[in-house]
Amino acid sequence: MKKIAHSYKSSILRPASQSAIAPLQPPEEKIISGWERLVAQAQTINQMAAELETEILELKAIAAAINSQRNYWSGNGKSRKNVFKYFTVSIPWVKQKSDDSLILTTRKIDLFRAEREAASLAQKLRQHNKNRRLAAQRHQKNQQKADIEPKTFSLRALINKS
Repeated sequence: MKKIAHSYKSSILRPASQSAIAPLQPPEEKIISGWERLVAQAQTINQMAAELETEILELKAIAAAINSQRNYWSGNGKSRKNVFKYFTVSIPWVKQKSDDSLILTTRKIDLFRAEREAASLAQKLRQHNKNRRLAAQRHQKNQQKADIEPKTFSLRALINKS
C-alpha cells in the first residue's frame, strides 16, 4: 500500500513569520468611508427628528383648533374637556463632541414655545404702544405750553413798552 503524505504537516511546522494569513487591518479608505457613513446617518437621524418635531407641533395645533371649536359650539360658556393632553416629549438627537465622537441622546421638544413667544411679543407691543401714547401726550402738553407762552410774552412786551 502506498503511504499518503500529509500536506497539512508542512504548514503547521512553518515559522510564524512566514504565515500565509495577513493581520486584519482595514485599508484607510474603508475607515474614512465608514466615518462618512456614520456622520451621514447621524445627519439623517437629526433631520428626521426635526421633521418629527414639526409634525408633533402640527398635531398640537390641530388639537388646539378642535378644542376651541368644541368650546365655541358648546355655547353654554362652560369649557369642555380637552381632546389632547401634553406631557414632556423628547426626540432622538445625535450630538458631536469636541473630540469629534458622536453621542446618541434625546432632545426635549418645547410644546409651548410658540405661546410664550406670542405672549412676549404681545407684551412688548403693548409696552411700545403705551410709550408712544405717553410721548404723544407729553408732546401735546408741550405744544399747548408753547402756544400759551408766546402770547404771555407778547403781552409783557406790550406792558413794558407803554
